[in-house]
Amino acid sequence: MTAIGRDRPGIVAAISGALLELEGNIEDSQMAILGGHFAVTLIVSIPAPGDEHVLQGRLDLVGGELGLDAIAVNAIEDLGARAPRPSHVISVYGADHPGIVHAVATALADRGINIIGLETRLAGNQDSRIYVMTMEVSLADATEDEAKAALAEVASEAGVEASVRPLEAEAL
Repeated sequence: MTAIGRDRPGIVAAISGALLELEGNIEDSQMAILGGHFAVTLIVSIPAPGDEHVLQGRLDLVGGELGLDAIAVNAIEDLGARAPRPSHVISVYGADHPGIVHAVATALADRGINIIGLETRLAGNQDSRIYVMTMEVSLADATEDEAKAALAEVASEAGVEASVRPLEAEAL
């Protein structure tokens, strides 16, 4: 399921409450607030077949109460073991200019490297803005050296610094 709209307190509580009413479970989630707007994607399970329609109806009410722009439930196939797991972290820093994300993403895609998570932000003051990008990636069949070589080429052309390091095991 996904939901987007202007940020305000209580969105996660209302969405998770609607799910809990159906004895549903949040299995995986990602949430962000960007420029005052909220976005969440959830992988959820509900015990009774057909309850996705009941859940959508309840979430439509929640979306209306909270003034969300959109809230949707879509069935997905079980990805199981096919879901890629991040193996490395890529960091990119440099003077802000258009095309940084595209250049890095293209270099990675050309080598079969899958971007699992991506976060960007502008740091610094108005006079010296630094673009900061952090990615979690799955190297798949590529090697760390191939990833480093691809990033070195992009970094040289785009005037940024880039690094690749193995992702440390999470302790959640």
